[in-house]
Amino acid sequence: MKTDIILCGVGGQGILSIATIIGEAAMNENLYIKQAEVHGMSQRGGDVQSNLRISDKPIASDLIAKGKADVIISMEPMEALRYLPFLNEEGWIITSASPFVNIPNYPEMAVIEHDLKKLPHVIMLDIEQLAKDNGVPRSANVILLGAAQKALNIEYDKLEAAIQRVFARKGKTIVEANIKALAIGKEHQL
Repeated sequence: MKTDIILCGVGGQGILSIATIIGEAAMNENLYIKQAEVHGMSQRGGDVQSNLRISDKPIASDLIAKGKADVIISMEPMEALRYLPFLNEEGWIITSASPFVNIPNYPEMAVIEHDLKKLPHVIMLDIEQLAKDNGVPRSANVILLGAAQKALNIEYDKLEAAIQRVFARKGKTIVEANIKALAIGKEHQL
């Protein structure tokens, strides 16, 4: 078992939380995990990217080579396209449909959607709206994680247990909101 994941988005969208949950679930299963340094996390609104590699065998490098990623999880649709050269031919993109327009020449959403729809395996969700509609407005990132669960090759209950451990110190309400968000995302899986 090996899964190479690129997590990307914009600073402040919860990329680090997704990485922490996946990492916690993998470590609890005694899997090997390596995560490359997250870029951009110090600047809210700046681009953020992280490589996360999970395997049942030792992992030599924390970096994912071009054409080798199994999954791109993106909190921002243009960022998903930015890392497309890293995705393998059968890889999955699970992305938010909500743009974070932080540059003056941000492409039209129709162009981004057109480019994504040309790919064989894409899940694009309006996670912001799903989060608001379901009373979990601060858990849109975990909705995206729920949608990516099968592509990650991690059992749903393992992610749920990881959420309980990761958010336990924040209290029962936060844990329950994130478990609800994970279930919402699961409803929109591949």
